[in-house]
Amino acid sequence: MDFYAFYTGQCFDAHEYLGAHPVPGGTVFRVFAPGARGVSVLTDAGEHPMQRIYDGNFYELTLPGAGPGTAYEYRVWPQNGAPADHCDPYGFGMELRPDHRSIVRDLDAYTFGDSAWQRRGAPGANDPLNIYEMHLGSWRRKLDGGWYTYEELAEPLADYLTESGYNAVEFLPLAEYPADESWGYQTTGFFAPTSRYGTAAGLMALVDTLHRRGIAVLLDFVAAHFALDAYGLARFDGTCLYEYPSGDVGVSEWGSCNFMHSRGEVRSFLQSAAHYWLDRYHFDGLRFDAISRILYWQGDERRGVNGSGVAFLRTMNAGLQRLHPGCILAAEDSTNYSGVTRPAAQGGLGFTCKWDLGWMHDTLSFMQTGPEYRPENYHKLTFSMLYYPNERYLLPLSHDEVVHGKATVLQKMHGEYDGKFPQGRALYMYMMTHPGKKLNFMGGEFGQLREWDEKREQDWDLRRYPLHDGFYHYIAALNHIYLESPALWAQDYEAQGFQWLDCHRESQCLYAFERRGGGRRMAAVFNFSDAEQAFEIPAEGSGAQVRLYSDWQPYGGQTPLGQAPCRLAKGCLQGALAPFSAVLAELT
Repeated sequence: MDFYAFYTGQCFDAHEYLGAHPVPGGTVFRVFAPGARGVSVLTDAGEHPMQRIYDGNFYELTLPGAGPGTAYEYRVWPQNGAPADHCDPYGFGMELRPDHRSIVRDLDAYTFGDSAWQRRGAPGANDPLNIYEMHLGSWRRKLDGGWYTYEELAEPLADYLTESGYNAVEFLPLAEYPADESWGYQTTGFFAPTSRYGTAAGLMALVDTLHRRGIAVLLDFVAAHFALDAYGLARFDGTCLYEYPSGDVGVSEWGSCNFMHSRGEVRSFLQSAAHYWLDRYHFDGLRFDAISRILYWQGDERRGVNGSGVAFLRTMNAGLQRLHPGCILAAEDSTNYSGVTRPAAQGGLGFTCKWDLGWMHDTLSFMQTGPEYRPENYHKLTFSMLYYPNERYLLPLSHDEVVHGKATVLQKMHGEYDGKFPQGRALYMYMMTHPGKKLNFMGGEFGQLREWDEKREQDWDLRRYPLHDGFYHYIAALNHIYLESPALWAQDYEAQGFQWLDCHRESQCLYAFERRGGGRRMAAVFNFSDAEQAFEIPAEGSGAQVRLYSDWQPYGGQTPLGQAPCRLAKGCLQGALAPFSAVLAELT
């Protein structure tokens, strides 16, 4: 490890030096604890004092007989007071909660077979990206309520994603965490895959399987804050080593500790963790949670920009893209901070895409509005088209929108049960044809009506009901059309990739636009009113082939399959749409 780079926040490989590394006959342990007066390694075999090394801020011990699978923790003696026992900040495995010791892992024990995928790389800006966001522990559960392992989930998940038309999956945080209810966002082991589902090798096998099936794999990563648990990072060496010493900025809105990004050692810790997941586990990208809390003090724009946080993000993203060309770095950011997806070398933050939370809020708000009030709210569905070229956006309907009393996406649709499905089908077509990459949380694809609960699997029995099964097949058909149609993604981030055909039918709640890319053209027309709407919209071309109509009978609609609701004639797209319906047609 380059110690100067570590101290100045330029290091991306601190985990190759720090942590527990198996060597012939034992394991070498190293830990950074500059404020401590002493550190020991605790194993089942007893307490083993470590030696100060380098500049006195690091401790090292080679322990014979300690190999992969050995549970351990550090006993850290502060300058004053009693010692405290902590898991290894750089530990590569941990015990299942409520136990919390680190576990020695051999990260070279698994051999990947995804070389073909590695040569191909993850989807880029001009490729389709349709992400299935999921929580591993509540996608499916065993009959006894237990979790499936990483390996057990691999093939069934790959089959389901392929069948359903997703070319990427994003896992909620898998770095170890103590409370199931936090979903992984209160982290204690930033380098340790959660033991809920198995070991490091098991997670590698899951990623490997998905890659061999042509599916990109992303991981939710938390770089803003960490859990308060006494065995974790908080006051690790008796001082505020990772967190702010002041509670005014040191405690997040979730009650966790904010990372002090002005410290080079903290930046090196987080950058190394990000690199670790991409390098050792072959993840194709990371979604960074709560970026606003790094950009602004306590995430509040009124309190001003946190310059150290901005510098950290720029350095980290530039370094990750240098080490992993083509990796996906997605920012969950609800602020208007400029240049989130502009390269760091050009003064931006260097993310490859940004969640468009404004689009999400406007769209769901519109769909919750009664049809009689939609004309006055008409432009909630056009506003995003004014700013979408400003950043490289990803459209999210994520886990955050189906919890805490918000209702699921389908349940948000205005009206009673039967009336929610046609609106949901039209909503998802609007999403999939809108400029930007896509992300949908598990359960949305078959019309889940119960809010997500991390303790239960998805309500798969709903597929026995025709409306839900039809909804699933509609979403799958829409997803496959998206993946196969360059008009819907090849020019996502270019102005010429989108054109309004009509956005001034307020009284009818009718919208029409064209997408272009890869030499192809697609037209989408939407009727978000509760009445049938006839239309005649100027459009160039000699013909129109209807690819999908949301009111077709197999999907739960009323129109016979294949019956086209529109045609292109005399320079106009002409037809009529059923209430709450949408049509997608390829123009020739």
